[in-house]
Amino acid sequence: MRFGMFVPQGWRHDLVGIEPAEHWEVMHSLASFADAADSGWESIWVYDHFHTTPVATATEATHEAWTLMAAYAASTSRVRLGQMCTCMSYRNPAYLAKVAASVDVISGGRLEMGIGGGWYEHEWRAYGYGFPPVGDRLGRLREGVEIMHQAWTTGSATLDGKHYQVDGAIVQPRPLQADGIPMWIAGGGEKVTLKIAAQYARYTNFTGTPAEFTHKSEVLRGHCEALGTDFDAITRTSNFNTVIGVDEADVARRLEAIEARVAPFLGPDKTATYMGDLHSPNAAVGTPKQVAARLAERRELGLGYAIHYFPEAAYDRSGLELFAAEVMPALR
Repeated sequence: MRFGMFVPQGWRHDLVGIEPAEHWEVMHSLASFADAADSGWESIWVYDHFHTTPVATATEATHEAWTLMAAYAASTSRVRLGQMCTCMSYRNPAYLAKVAASVDVISGGRLEMGIGGGWYEHEWRAYGYGFPPVGDRLGRLREGVEIMHQAWTTGSATLDGKHYQVDGAIVQPRPLQADGIPMWIAGGGEKVTLKIAAQYARYTNFTGTPAEFTHKSEVLRGHCEALGTDFDAITRTSNFNTVIGVDEADVARRLEAIEARVAPFLGPDKTATYMGDLHSPNAAVGTPKQVAARLAERRELGLGYAIHYFPEAAYDRSGLELFAAEVMPALR
């Protein structure tokens, strides 16, 4: 199993209490930690969002994903760089292909492209994007992925689509990666998203219970068979909200500290929602043995890559270190 980690950027209230002028130092320090040759982490990730969640606040920062991609490309040397996941409709796809190609060059060929249809209605409307029906959002995803694929493999893109019209858009320099930037198609929509993944993706990203993960894997396999693509060539990935402690008392202490940190900003109801996410099917909360067992179960179902979000990372790095020291070796 391979491992990536999210670097806090504010979206999930994971920089509260830290002065904005200090945010980059905190984020860059964690990226450098992951970039070390012996860290165990293969990749670092950010979210592509503009407003905080589970409640949008007017005062808390959310740093922009592709600005961070460029910054990490220039300030790290080993770790791969991804977004989970870029919203197709937030940027013109030809422009996005150009930005991503430049970031790939700056990074020396270390970029991943996480891409999806988008869902956070509050920020869509606030930024003037409207909020089109899900069919239109997925239609934009399909056309946008085709544009990016053309751009990265040929150096230009042309598409007269329903949602996007591109006429000979030049994307030079092309990405350094020989087959273009790897596509991570995020989402488990069975009729459209997983079909797009079967055609274009090197990675998928979806979560859920073990039974749901297995079901969506079989849907993906069916799309691959229908399209004549190789199911086994697509790495299935999931994200996990992760809190790990040396024993159950340490886990409880960490959870209490997280709750106390966010409660003043979220209020009681949203704090309950926030903490509930740490006990959902996409959570890895417990001792090293407990967390390793949960991940091993998913590995048996075909999970090849786990991306972990540590809500305490900006304040306490010991969970990251414990995970790398005790969980990773058990699963590699």
